[in-house]
Amino acid sequence: MRKWKLGALAAVLVFAMTACGTKDADVKTTPEPTVTVAPTTTPEPTATPEPTPTPKPTVTPKPTATPIPEFDKGIKDVYAEYGLKAGTCMSEFMAGDSRSLEFIKKNFNSITFENEMKPDYMFDQEASKATGDLVVKFSPATEKMLKWCQDNGMAVRGHTLIWHSQTPQWIFYDNFDDKTGTLVGREVMLARMESYMKQVFEQLEQKGYSDMLYAYDVVNEAWLDDGTMRPSFWRTTIGDDYLWHAFYLADKYAPEHIDLYYNDFNEQFKTEALYNFFQTLKDEEGNYLIDGVGFQAHLYTMDDMDLYFRHMDKIATLGLKINLTELDICLGKYNDIGYATDENKRIQGQWYYNLIRGIMDRVEAGTVKMDALTFWGFSDQLSWRKEYNPMLLDKKWNPKYAYGAAMLMKEYAGFEE
Repeated sequence: MRKWKLGALAAVLVFAMTACGTKDADVKTTPEPTVTVAPTTTPEPTATPEPTPTPKPTVTPKPTATPIPEFDKGIKDVYAEYGLKAGTCMSEFMAGDSRSLEFIKKNFNSITFENEMKPDYMFDQEASKATGDLVVKFSPATEKMLKWCQDNGMAVRGHTLIWHSQTPQWIFYDNFDDKTGTLVGREVMLARMESYMKQVFEQLEQKGYSDMLYAYDVVNEAWLDDGTMRPSFWRTTIGDDYLWHAFYLADKYAPEHIDLYYNDFNEQFKTEALYNFFQTLKDEEGNYLIDGVGFQAHLYTMDDMDLYFRHMDKIATLGLKINLTELDICLGKYNDIGYATDENKRIQGQWYYNLIRGIMDRVEAGTVKMDALTFWGFSDQLSWRKEYNPMLLDKKWNPKYAYGAAMLMKEYAGFEE
């Protein structure tokens, strides 16, 4: 039985008082006749009083939000019962914010850097020009955050090596200069890719951080929603098989304990393309070069959950691990923001709960291999999609139904009693 500690929360009840008044009836008299005899006057009619209204029963209104308890356990403690890590992203701001760090330490045991391990943060242009080889150099922010994770016992998910975005263009040009140079050819870029992979994993080992990493997104977002390959400088310089080479080289240099992942968004709309693509990522002996698939899970409360689970179940038949890597559930749908009403937040809580419950049921049944579930943050205030209110805490850091859902506590997830 999970233990709770209810916070001191009080609902302020507001009663509506209704007032009723009575109207005066018009009084009419019969005019005196013109005869000389004394008239018999018609008595004034007695006004009929309006009936006394029946008092309405006093109704105690429901509070506008279900009080969410302060849990003794964190999300990580709940997911550990299913063999999963509970993760969040971390930004440079969060790394210096005591309130963020307190919430992270209580609820999560896995960290994905929001930006600080993306290619923009990993290269030294001047050193590359001086040496004639692509030089990897971790930024001060990256080093600081890796050290914090190490000091606080956090596992780390590497994100990301090969991506069309947030990658400096100069790495693809002669002399590492995109202002005066021209794009290099296939063999040069393959050599740079290999040097890049080798240096990343060597430096993680030399700096004492390698053991913290359990997964690495080797390639991020290489497929479009229509099932075609996304344009990128990697594809232009190397060719369509740059994806195979990326996983081949990562497999060559990554230590065995780090699982190699492909990571993507809108994953449920490109199932067939991804399903077929993953089967090409094998070596000469037919062994997978890839260990797992990252479902970013940037979802909406108006999405089709059945479609999402059909996608997950299809990919799971390949035998690869599946991780939810950037989970947030926005109110409404794409380009149609839902207002943060209590009803919409209830729907959001139910969506979170049904999704996570469905995943855990699959994990327990052995139909989905999963070892980590990562939320892309925790507070609406800090979310990259704050206008959609997608996270577990609202903009004032109050817990939402989504937080109860993340804890798999259905009674606090927005369902009606």
